[in-house]
Amino acid sequence: MHTVTLGEKMEQLRIGVIGAGGKAVDYAASWAKMPDLRFVAVADVSAQACARLAAVSGGSPRAYADYRQMLTECRKDLDMVYVSTPHVLHGEQALAVTEAGLDLFLEKPMVTTVAEAKALIAAQNRIGNLIVVAFNGGLSPLVRDTRARIEAGEFGALVSVSGSIWEGWKDAYNGGWKQDPAISGGGFMFDTGAHMMNTICQLLDADFDRVSAYMNNRGKPVDITCAVSARTKSGVLVTLNAAGEGPKGCFSHMTLFFQNALVRIDAWGGSREISYGNGVWTREEDEITDNPMRTFLAVRRGAIPNPSTIQNGLRFARLWDAIKLSASRDGESVRVDE
Repeated sequence: MHTVTLGEKMEQLRIGVIGAGGKAVDYAASWAKMPDLRFVAVADVSAQACARLAAVSGGSPRAYADYRQMLTECRKDLDMVYVSTPHVLHGEQALAVTEAGLDLFLEKPMVTTVAEAKALIAAQNRIGNLIVVAFNGGLSPLVRDTRARIEAGEFGALVSVSGSIWEGWKDAYNGGWKQDPAISGGGFMFDTGAHMMNTICQLLDADFDRVSAYMNNRGKPVDITCAVSARTKSGVLVTLNAAGEGPKGCFSHMTLFFQNALVRIDAWGGSREISYGNGVWTREEDEITDNPMRTFLAVRRGAIPNPSTIQNGLRFARLWDAIKLSASRDGESVRVDE
């Protein structure tokens, strides 16, 4: 990780993109407005997708059908890579970027299994590159501030946590790759629900001990609804509910119950409410679209610690593996893998 010293001129960060789908194109259009970024290369199996991203990137990035070729030919021309591909490809591609010695901005969810998470951590320990997982919540200033205030003891001890997330996901992604378990690695809980699980993991900063979970596919090949009851090793009780069938829209609501306060925050870190009792709530809101890259740049400059690490990604992966195992056993309580 390169730290900019006082008086040093800020050079443009040369970025490569693996996966030029809708999210990557939307981000590219926003990031192209940042003067400290320059798009150098893009890789996607679709030439049309590469062309769409190039059109909004503010430059003329080289296009590749194979990300391996991009990493080989552009290695010396890149500083970092943003990976935004179907979930099951993250592990392989993240390892390739790390082995190339490049900094990595990895779209959520980080990987699909605990084994992939451990392999990526081992590679980063060996190579020493920067890896930031692109969870909106993980990179949200409101989430970071909440975690800091928890650590400072402002709210007292954490008692329990309740989280819910819903979206008209079943219809919105009907027939798409997100509902193909061979590509997605899971259904609604692992896609939109990943934001909730990851933000909970980050705020608690504690390992889970036991998990009980139920899933219902509601006629699809992947889970559409999921209900989870869990306990951390420190004894905090956590309940999570994910509903992927309903009207258009998407919403999340998580409440953290402390001895001295209640904190409500959404999975993306866009809004937060705090109450110290008596029914009085203080509400704050923050922009979440550009925060991920801004936070990545701040981490890379050494301005702030990495708030969305692959170590937290491992904690998330362990939780997800336990949820899948318990659901496959009809809600049996299972111990979370070490």
